[in-house]
Amino acid sequence: MRKQLLLLLVVTTVIFTACKKSAEVLDTIPVSEYFPLQVGKYITYNLDSTVFINFGTKDTVMNYQVKHVVDAEITDNLGRPAYRIIRYIRSSPANAWVPDNTFMAVGTEFTMEFIENNMRFIKLKAPVRNGYTWKGNSYIDLGTDYRYLEDWDYTYDSVNVSATVGSFTLDSTLKVDQRDEVIGIPTDPNSYSEINRSNEKYAKGIGLVYRDFLHVEYQPPTPGRGAYRIGYGVRLTMIDHN
Repeated sequence: MRKQLLLLLVVTTVIFTACKKSAEVLDTIPVSEYFPLQVGKYITYNLDSTVFINFGTKDTVMNYQVKHVVDAEITDNLGRPAYRIIRYIRSSPANAWVPDNTFMAVGTEFTMEFIENNMRFIKLKAPVRNGYTWKGNSYIDLGTDYRYLEDWDYTYDSVNVSATVGSFTLDSTLKVDQRDEVIGIPTDPNSYSEINRSNEKYAKGIGLVYRDFLHVEYQPPTPGRGAYRIGYGVRLTMIDHN
């Protein structure tokens, strides 16, 4: 009996030590490994863009290809090293690439910030481990137009796991759950409702490989005006990278 108890103690200690070391390894992963920045690096995506047309009475999905190209090393307004990223877009592979937006990425020792349309998102933050949570939109001046971005909790899920994205099988990815919220009853045509959904996947050595974002506000009918929806959706799926 004593031998069995001793053996159980030894096995338990070994397992605990292995798990502890595994957690420590994850804690030491630099966020830059999942968001590498180097001039000339690019990622190409299929973009499915959900928009609401006919005065918000109909939704439709527009399909494009976009390419994010790290264009140059720069500094941000705080004097920190940063990278300028130019987005190119085309409606099909037969069309020429056209630049249509510029972003900025700032990597620090513990965070990876991404500035889009003058909004600064904390996309990744150390420590990189399952369940770690941070306020990813805390730097954004919400105002009236972006109130739906308030108080989002970014959470790591499925860190350092293999995943299939489009035609790629990726050895090490992580998922960042950002929001999964339903306000009101979307099936009730006579009351206000809102849907906010957002998550992203990053691959080690590559960067952002998948994004699924949706913001929809439903306004019920009022005297003189029918029901309508406002908002937008973005789905990015990587199709090429260097």
